[in-house]
Amino acid sequence: MNLVKAITQPLIGAKTISERDVDWAVVQRVQAGDVAAFDELVVKYRERIYGVIYNLTSNKEDSYDLSQESFIKAFQSIGRFKGKSSFFTWLYRIAVNTSLSHLKKNRHRRFLSYENISEETGSSDALEVLASKTSTEKPTLIKELQHKLNEALQTLSVKHRTVIVLFEIDKLSHQEIAEIMDCSVGTVRSRLHYAKKQLQSELQDLLD
Repeated sequence: MNLVKAITQPLIGAKTISERDVDWAVVQRVQAGDVAAFDELVVKYRERIYGVIYNLTSNKEDSYDLSQESFIKAFQSIGRFKGKSSFFTWLYRIAVNTSLSHLKKNRHRRFLSYENISEETGSSDALEVLASKTSTEKPTLIKELQHKLNEALQTLSVKHRTVIVLFEIDKLSHQEIAEIMDCSVGTVRSRLHYAKKQLQSELQDLLD
């Protein structure tokens, strides 16, 4: 084997540095006293955390404030982060819990919009019906679907609404949602099943 090929060929057993490892390295710097290193994590995740919170609160000003609050909480408790989960999952959990506390305190409702739910998920009969409609039929159906979704979501508890948002909008896995909401995967699946069943029941007149 020539030298160039030997150098450029990947090492057998070489370990690829994962995103989790990169974040953990930054976290360890912060824990060691390099406070400024936390800014790297803020810059990296602020847009995603804002998006997460906005999907739960549907309020731009609240989302900005709650994002700030989430990062402050994360910084204040980063000394207790042991790297057992990814940093983003840990931060995500803080953001979701901060949002849920805000929603419960202010009794806000989170409304889903058609634009926030992908037609490609195939998880809702309503979406399949919508996808089959012609371009001239869609505007009316979308408006009706939006109204019905808002009404249906108001009947869900905060926990059931949250799993719908995390699964359908943020596209998180059952395991990730379980870690964030501090419950079992079975509980997540149960809540999703109940929430979807209730939503589809409310939307049944659009499916006929």
